[in-house]
Amino acid sequence: MEVYNYKIIISIVIFLLAIFIRLLITKSLRKIQLKFGFQKARILVTNKIITILIYITVIVVISFLWGVDEKQLLVYVSSFLTILGIAFFAQWSILSNITAGIILYVNYPVKIGDSITVLEKDNDITGEIRDIGAFFITIRTPKKELITLPNSIILQKNIRYSPQPD
Repeated sequence: MEVYNYKIIISIVIFLLAIFIRLLITKSLRKIQLKFGFQKARILVTNKIITILIYITVIVVISFLWGVDEKQLLVYVSSFLTILGIAFFAQWSILSNITAGIILYVNYPVKIGDSITVLEKDNDITGEIRDIGAFFITIRTPKKELITLPNSIILQKNIRYSPQPD
């Protein structure tokens, strides 16, 4: 019976540690938002992704603590990823846009409010960045039109930008 009490206590400690780490990351993301002027929606999406990753890690660690066989867990995870891969195979562009959205968020020189020109062969698109979401970037043209471009296109095209003054 003591072994189960020990496992329960360790499980609770792991769960509380995960909550504490999540709170630290949330606080850090708020500071990043204020420092770099990121939109609140971008911070919320990032926070959700990090929260999901933390809790998946907690589930795996607690599963090992309670004696789940690594082979069984590996079979389950690989089956899940296979089904997910097949489900998204026809929609691979969605996955590429999500990945591109993360890249735009983490390591791209433009931010909301900057003016950019997407350099195309036939028709350049010029405007101010209004939103950078998980799938699309929204640009307001000088004619007040809103244009949405997939994030993957933004990474593939040449961009000329004018940073907004700080």
